[in-house]
Amino acid sequence: MALLAPESAVPSTLVALVVLRVPAWACLLCFTSYKERLRICQIFSGVEGPEREKCEKAFTAAFQGLLDTEINYDERNHLHDAFTQMTHSLQEMATARGSFEVAFPDAAQKIQEVITQLKEAPACIPPCGLQEVARRFRCRGCYSTVCDLPLDCPVQDVTVTRGQQAMFSCTVNFQLPKEEITYSWRFAGGGLRTQDPSYFRDIPRAEGYLARIRPVQPTHRGTFSCVIKHDQRLLARLYFFLNVTGSPPIKETELQSSFREVLLWAPREAEMIEPWRPSLGELLATPEALTPSNQCLLAATAAIASASLTLLAWMFFRWYFSGN
Repeated sequence: MALLAPESAVPSTLVALVVLRVPAWACLLCFTSYKERLRICQIFSGVEGPEREKCEKAFTAAFQGLLDTEINYDERNHLHDAFTQMTHSLQEMATARGSFEVAFPDAAQKIQEVITQLKEAPACIPPCGLQEVARRFRCRGCYSTVCDLPLDCPVQDVTVTRGQQAMFSCTVNFQLPKEEITYSWRFAGGGLRTQDPSYFRDIPRAEGYLARIRPVQPTHRGTFSCVIKHDQRLLARLYFFLNVTGSPPIKETELQSSFREVLLWAPREAEMIEPWRPSLGELLATPEALTPSNQCLLAATAAIASASLTLLAWMFFRWYFSGN
C-alpha cells in the first residue's frame, strides 16, 4: 500500500514530474524546487551557456547516491530543513566564487550524514493492522508507504464453559495513536467461524477495548469482531471465535427452570456484550483497566471521600468546642 505523503514538503511541480515518469533525482528533487537549483547554478556559472548545463548535471549527479533512500515519515521535515540550509550554503559559496564541482559532492555528503542521524522508523509488526507509526518516506518517487499487512487479524479461539464468563480484549501488538481511537463490536452467530463481513451484525452499546459476556450460553457460540478506528479510519479488525462447552451446574439449571416463565430469561443479541466495569481491586491489579473514564471515576471518589472526612472533622470540632 503506497500513498502520496499528505503533509509532505514536496513542491507541487514534483507531483507532475512523478506522474509523467520523469527520472527522479533522489531526495534532491523531493526537498528542493527546480527554481532553487537553477538559481544556484546561475550564480555559479552564469545565466546561460554550456557551463550552466554542466553545473546542473553535476548537481543531480552528486545526489544520485540518495536515490533509494528511505526515512521515517515523521522525520521528513527535519530532512527538508537540512536541504533548505544546504541551498543557502550553496548560494553563499557560489557568490564567493567557489567551485560547484567541489561544493555539490560536499553538500551531498553532509545530507547523507544528516540522514544517518534521523530517527529510524519502527519495523512492521505482523500479522495485521494499519501501522502509521511505521510509515516510511521514499525518495525514489517522493511518496510514503505503510506496512503491507492485512487489516483483518487472524481469528482467535476462545473456549468457555456454559454459564461462565467470556472476556475479550481488543488490543494489538503495535502502537496506536493516542487520541480519537474508537472501538465497535459485531457478532456472527449460528456457530460460524468467519471473517466475512456480510455475516456480522452490529452490537449496540458495545464500546471500549474490553468486553465480556456473562453468563455464556450456547446461543453465544460464533465469531465476535472488534473494529478499531482512528478518526473514522480503519486500523484493524480483530476476531474471536467463542466456543461454548459443557452444561450448566445442576443448581443453576433448576433455578432457571423455576423462574424461566416469570423472568422470560433469554439472551438477547443487543445485550450479549456488556462493557467491562472493573471493581476497585481489578483497577489496581490491572494497569490496562485504568482508562481515562476510570481514572476520572477514581479521582471523583477520592475527592468525595476527602470532602466527607473534612466535613465530619469540622462538625466534630464544632460540637466539641460548643460543649465546652
